[in-house]
Amino acid sequence: MNIVLIIGSSPDALRAKAWPKAPFGHVVAMNNAWNIRDDWDYLVCPEDFAKERRPATLKAPQRIVEYTEYVPSQNVYGGVVYIGGTMAFTTAYWALHALKPDVLAFVGCDMVYPANTATHFYGQGSPDPLRDDITLQSLEAKSIRLQAHALKQHCYCINLSSLEESRLVYPVIGEKQFFSNNRAELIRALAQQIDDRYSDKKISAVKEREESLNYKVDSGDYWRYLDQLDADKLLEIDRQWLSVFS
Repeated sequence: MNIVLIIGSSPDALRAKAWPKAPFGHVVAMNNAWNIRDDWDYLVCPEDFAKERRPATLKAPQRIVEYTEYVPSQNVYGGVVYIGGTMAFTTAYWALHALKPDVLAFVGCDMVYPANTATHFYGQGSPDPLRDDITLQSLEAKSIRLQAHALKQHCYCINLSSLEESRLVYPVIGEKQFFSNNRAELIRALAQQIDDRYSDKKISAVKEREESLNYKVDSGDYWRYLDQLDADKLLEIDRQWLSVFS
């Protein structure tokens, strides 16, 4: 079972520091999360991620993935306007395309920012997913969309979070359960539950709606074309994605 671990930057992500790597085919960090553990395989970051915040050296076979790789992956799945312009989804779609996982496992990617607490494991940061952006009107809808596309590759999304709240609408597996001898059996049971909760008919309908709207920006620079994008129509698509999941 090819399980890909995606590590975000919330304080909860620090739990991954002590996890054994053995269950994971690949460990993918986004932005500053490479600091959490030194055996990551891929670091996904945008071109404006400062050089001084990147690792000074790479250990084979570590590699940094930038927009020249992740934007083409986004385009395979409909493009950034529909995917959602934030790194959690950017990283996930790249991993789905490039690494062909059976399971995408997330930690530190809940996109929940309680007041009066550190927003990131390194202190205070900018809650990028919560910015006023036409592609991020419903993080839950974007989460559902990712799982719907993953299902076409027989891939399932799970959340290893310890938080009580998450914008990722995936089954949560506790740390003790995940690292037990029953991991594969548990994941297979959850996969069946996920299959049962998604409507193929509704997924096809919303994909057709996206294609008819044709909000494709092959360069990924969707912010240059905001005058050509209708927020209300994108919100309608988000509502359709919410409806495919019961």
